[in-house]
Amino acid sequence: VRKLLGNNMTHANEAGAVRQVWSELGLPGIIDVHTHFMPKSVMDKVWRYFDSAGPMVGRPWPINYRMDESDRVDTLRAFGVRRFTSLVYPHKPDMAAWLNQWAAQFARDTKDCLPTATFYPEPGAADYVKAAIHAGARIFKAHIQVGGYDPTDPLLDDVWGVIEDCGIPVVIHCGSGPQPGRFTGPEPVRRLLRRHPRLALIIAHMGMPEYDEFLDICLESEAVHLDTTMAFTAFVDELMPFPTGVDPRLRTAGERILFGSDFPNIPYGYREALDAISGLPGIDDAWLRGVLHDNAARLFAIE
Repeated sequence: VRKLLGNNMTHANEAGAVRQVWSELGLPGIIDVHTHFMPKSVMDKVWRYFDSAGPMVGRPWPINYRMDESDRVDTLRAFGVRRFTSLVYPHKPDMAAWLNQWAAQFARDTKDCLPTATFYPEPGAADYVKAAIHAGARIFKAHIQVGGYDPTDPLLDDVWGVIEDCGIPVVIHCGSGPQPGRFTGPEPVRRLLRRHPRLALIIAHMGMPEYDEFLDICLESEAVHLDTTMAFTAFVDELMPFPTGVDPRLRTAGERILFGSDFPNIPYGYREALDAISGLPGIDDAWLRGVLHDNAARLFAIE
């Protein structure tokens, strides 16, 4: 009983600390574009992979919010997160359509979750992507590292075309962190954007560790955004630090930078991610309001 009460007090204190950040900025809350909710069997496998410090992780990575699904939803709500995502992603064929069905039901049951979907380069991908859009998908997830595929694979041509025409944002893990993949890095994304220049890509993790290149891609392509997931934190800066000093591109791209956390799969507290962003040199409260809430509210037409 004492342990349970202690945990509840800890979470209550943490929620108060998180709410203090956005309330002092005059915001109604936070919009987090990079959170993970998955079928339990899939999430359990993901957590086991992190626990084993597998090759795509490459280091010890404790899961800070290892809770039941309902407790994770309640935690985000206690933090004052107004909208979040259920970023699912396949690592093999014949998986994406099932994940989309699960995510669609989760969004129906969880009204503050942006309906989320995914895809994989396989025959029929365009059909189930169209079905997901028809069912209300408002954001897609593409994981180039885990999926191990080229984003310009011909099997995805129609997928990208449909998504581009609908203007639906895609959170894409395409940077080479925490470990490089066969198709990670800026060049495959440049090739993709030459084919589909209106794609509303959201480059996950600020493109770590190729921060410079992906900042340039964002500024070159009006529809491209960046999310802050794990960037700037002490955990990431140990191995893949964001360049120190004032980078004027952060201000120039400010309206297209969105807050992401990677909740629940982060090895530190949620407030630490907020502190890492608010401690950046050369930014002000207006920039923070945009990143933590207003930019995503505009992109997803959230009141």
